[in-house]
Amino acid sequence: MKTRRDFIRISAVGTGAAALSIKAFGSNGFGLFKSETEGPVSDEDLTPYPTYCEVCFWKCAAWAYVDKSGRIRKVIGNKNDPHCNGRLCPRGTGGVGMVYDEDRLKTPLIRETKKDGSQYFREASWEEALDLVAGKMKEVKEKYGPEAFGLFNHGTPGGHFHHLLRAYGSETNAEPAFANCRGPRSSAYFSTFGAYIGSPESTDIRDTRCLVLIGSHLGENMHNSQVQEMSDAIDNGAAIITVDPRFSTAAAHSSYWLPIKPATDIALLMAWIHVLIYEGLYNKEFVEKYTFGFEYLKEHVKNMTPEWAYGITTIEPEQIRKTAREMAGAAPAVVIHPGRHVVWYGDDTQRERAMAILTALLGAWGKRGGLYLPEGISVPHFPQPEYPEPEWTWKDLNYGKYPLATMGITTELLKASIPRYNYEHQVKAWLVAGTNLPLSMPDKPLFKEAAASVEFIAVMDTMPMDITGYADVILPEATYLERYDAIRSAPNREPNIALRMPAIEPKYDTKPGWWIAKHIGERLGLHDYFNYDDYAEVIDWQLKKMGTSLEEMKKIGLKKFPRKSGPLYLGDGEDFTFNTNTGKVELYSTDFADHGFDALPKYTKHPEPPQNFYRLIYGRAPMHTFSRTSNNPNLSDLMSENSVWVNPKVADLWGLKKGQEVWLKNQDGHITSFPVKVRVTERIRWDSVYMVHGFGHNNKKLSRAFGRGASDTEMITNVAVDPIMGGTGMRGNFITFLTEDPALEGKEVKA
Repeated sequence: MKTRRDFIRISAVGTGAAALSIKAFGSNGFGLFKSETEGPVSDEDLTPYPTYCEVCFWKCAAWAYVDKSGRIRKVIGNKNDPHCNGRLCPRGTGGVGMVYDEDRLKTPLIRETKKDGSQYFREASWEEALDLVAGKMKEVKEKYGPEAFGLFNHGTPGGHFHHLLRAYGSETNAEPAFANCRGPRSSAYFSTFGAYIGSPESTDIRDTRCLVLIGSHLGENMHNSQVQEMSDAIDNGAAIITVDPRFSTAAAHSSYWLPIKPATDIALLMAWIHVLIYEGLYNKEFVEKYTFGFEYLKEHVKNMTPEWAYGITTIEPEQIRKTAREMAGAAPAVVIHPGRHVVWYGDDTQRERAMAILTALLGAWGKRGGLYLPEGISVPHFPQPEYPEPEWTWKDLNYGKYPLATMGITTELLKASIPRYNYEHQVKAWLVAGTNLPLSMPDKPLFKEAAASVEFIAVMDTMPMDITGYADVILPEATYLERYDAIRSAPNREPNIALRMPAIEPKYDTKPGWWIAKHIGERLGLHDYFNYDDYAEVIDWQLKKMGTSLEEMKKIGLKKFPRKSGPLYLGDGEDFTFNTNTGKVELYSTDFADHGFDALPKYTKHPEPPQNFYRLIYGRAPMHTFSRTSNNPNLSDLMSENSVWVNPKVADLWGLKKGQEVWLKNQDGHITSFPVKVRVTERIRWDSVYMVHGFGHNNKKLSRAFGRGASDTEMITNVAVDPIMGGTGMRGNFITFLTEDPALEGKEVKA
């Protein structure tokens, strides 16, 4: 029986414009894009507009160049921006493809049901679509309270909707980037140093003598400035130590590759700590002056020798000692990279704690070549009334769990949407902005049940992503090159801000996120929270308060400010009070102990693959950001589908050949909707397989991405939850191979 929440396809609407045909050029994927359909144009015929990239979270400042016909011809980095130093990655230069993708959403759409029960989307006016969203928000507020309207958001568009929901009276929000990505490191580093690691991370790679990457795929995840600095560090003779079951791009440029057994990283880290302490290689001056709990740590790791770790990690004891000594020899100019996507096995906050402890023992916090002391500049708040105080927030959905969570937990918001979980506080409707939940959330069955349970879903996106098929109303957003957005201000070596302004008018019948949020707010009687006609007024007011103006920023794009907090690094012997319970770097975490968690990290054995199954490891590609770029006409040409990496020994056992299509089946019987091609390679351990995330879309309106490759998310049905901050560990899933189409064999496919 069909239901209101059936997944349906987006109907083709509007007349599409011809997409630009453009290709990348330049070494190592860096460079510009040029039009091949219209011929070359001189820069004198182009007008630059400042922007910052929305293709990934690095948000590199850039210039979008527009020709006299009003077409964007190229996007290049702003030379003054420390996020990119004037060079964009393939994603950034390919961002113009988002504008000219003929598959993009073009007009508001509303779900309708026919007499026979089938469903479809029809075109609607903005008036009708906004009236529907505002009407549902009023209805939910009257029936359940405003808190029952939840928000899933990501990126700058989500910020506008977060403002709307807070003005409406709800703080029931969750951003998948926290619990599904970086949350464990936030809790771990704050509990250790009393400071967050930041974004971009405060890693002083350009001056480091030793860079340690633990499952961090620099060069594939394209953290732009860090990739550039890593290249410089290699040229300067820095040692690179890469710990990864896969021979990644970073491993290929490393001095040491440690092909660790998955799920055993904490054992290696504790063995490194053992070597530093018991061989007397740690920074004694730093530890004595700045840290708390050293004696507890020393006793704790007494028996965690390299020989002990060898039996767990498969890394030879001498290799463990050699790499520990390499770090000590380079200290304090050592970067233990905290990573980005760090939710793996459910004890991830403790793994990040071990990395923070290692940083402290090497004396690398606040030191040149280690982790510098970042500084940002706050953007003034545009005048508005105080937000109403909600009766409950996302914190109450945790019911005492995850005490060190600093943002909403996506899975908890989903569970609160499902009546059978009997949460005290129920979520009845969603706004979704800038996140493709079916491909970003682990445990897809949970997501589907939650989507079917709520009374209403509104989705704002630029593309007909999988999430739009679950919506009651779809709000087509203008791309980042067609809109104003919040001023970018991120802590860095120097405080700086960047402007994003429209390079062209929004194409089709799309609108900027700020406009959509404002017009919903107006319908809810929230005018005082949106007291402007154009978001440019907000930006100009804020910039003038900061000593500049919109007119100046239009000319320069990025502005730097002098540091006020002091030098970039701690001076030798300088007094410094850390924002922790003890005022010290806490090797022994009183914060963890106070909440009933282990004050010192310890290794716990994790489940291993059943016979004929292999651990699923997933990652990134330099030309794609999650699932959001796989349909981009510029970037799909560079990588149109993913593959599954299989060790030759495993391939021989199964009789698998290069390029052969297989379906993947996980430990819970779930099978990928589409087949994926095999890549036979020594670059992956025999007990694991590897896939790039973000493929296997099942919306036919994504003409380049539909059915291309397989979705790793479909295989992630076992989630190991981190009890400290709610992180959703996803690497405890195991797959096997099906060499025949399961549909032909009459097997049920659970997708």
